[in-house]
Amino acid sequence: MSRLYERKNPHRLFRDREHAMVAGVCAGIAEYFGLNRKGVRLAIVLLMLLPPFFAFVVISYVVLAIVLPVKPVDLYETPEQAEFWRGVSTAPSDVFGALSHRFRELNLRLERMEAHVTSKEFEIDRELGRK
Repeated sequence: MSRLYERKNPHRLFRDREHAMVAGVCAGIAEYFGLNRKGVRLAIVLLMLLPPFFAFVVISYVVLAIVLPVKPVDLYETPEQAEFWRGVSTAPSDVFGALSHRFRELNLRLERMEAHVTSKEFEIDRELGRK
C-alpha cells in the first residue's frame, strides 16, 4: 500500500528552507496555500511599509520562524500528491466532489462495458470469431 494512506494529512504549514530567502516562512505560507512565493514576499514587505503593521509583521515572522518545523524533504512522492493534499486542506468539498465525479464516470464506463459483453451481438461475434 502507498505511503499516501499510511499517515494522516501531511499538508501542514512548514518553513520551506529549500526556497527560503530568510527563514522560509513566506515560502512555507505560499506553498501551503498554493500561492506564488514572490507574491507572498511582496505582500509581507508592503505590510511592513505601513507603520501600524511593521511591528506585528516582524514579531509574527520571528515567532513563525521559531515555531514552525522545517518541511521534510520527502513529504510528498509526486507533485500530484502535494496538489491533492493541498486541496483536501483548503477545499475538501471540491476535492471529494471531483473524486465522486471521477468514480461516477468510471462506473458509467463499467456499466457500458458490462452491457456490451452481456449483449447477444457480442456473443454472436465471439462465436463467429470476429472478436
